[in-house]
Amino acid sequence: MTADVLQPILKAIRHGGNLSSDYDLNPDVKLPAGRKLRPAAVLVPIYMDGSKAQLILTKRSSALKHHPGQIAFPGGKQDPDDADLIATALRESWEEIGLSQDTVEVLGSLQPHETVTSFTVTPIVGLIKGDFTPVAEPGEVDEVFSVPLNHALNPDNFIVEGRYWQGTLRRYYTVPYGPYYIWGATARMLRTLAELAVNHED
Repeated sequence: MTADVLQPILKAIRHGGNLSSDYDLNPDVKLPAGRKLRPAAVLVPIYMDGSKAQLILTKRSSALKHHPGQIAFPGGKQDPDDADLIATALRESWEEIGLSQDTVEVLGSLQPHETVTSFTVTPIVGLIKGDFTPVAEPGEVDEVFSVPLNHALNPDNFIVEGRYWQGTLRRYYTVPYGPYYIWGATARMLRTLAELAVNHED
C-alpha cells in the first residue's frame, strides 16, 4: 500500500524537473549574470498515517532574519562539515524538528530552487519510517504540522497571488491548507512536485 501511495512522488523524482526560482512568475525581473548563490537543502518529509501519506511542514519563528513566520520545509544552508546536500537536509531536520536521520529513507531529490535571499535550495524527499514525534527547536520553529500529500500534489489547489515588493508587483504561488498560508519558495517547490507527479507519463 505504501508503494502505491508514493508512486506520484517517485515519478516526480524520476523526472527531476527543471531549475526553478522565486522569479518564475515574474519574467520582467532580470537576474545578474555571475551572481553568487549559497547552497542549501530542505527535507520534504513524508510519513504514512494509516493508508494516507502526510507531508510535514514547519512554521518558522517570527524572530528569524530570513523568511520569518513563513511556512517552510525543515532545512537550511550547507555547512562545511556536511558530506553533501542530503547530509545538510538531514542535519537541519534533526536540529529543527528532532527527526533522526536513522528514521529517514531518502527517496531522491529534485532540481534546485533559487530564492530571493540568494540561496540555491535542493529539495531532498524522504520517507519517515516508524513513529515520529516532532520537537520544534525554540527560536527557529514555532510549529510543526502536517498536510495531506494528495492536497499538495493537486495542481488545482495552487493559486497565483501577488504583492508589491520594493515598488514592483511580484507574483508567486500559494497552496493554502486550513489556517496555513503556504506560499513563496515552499509553494513553488511543491508546485514542481505536483506538476511532475501529474503531467509526466512513465
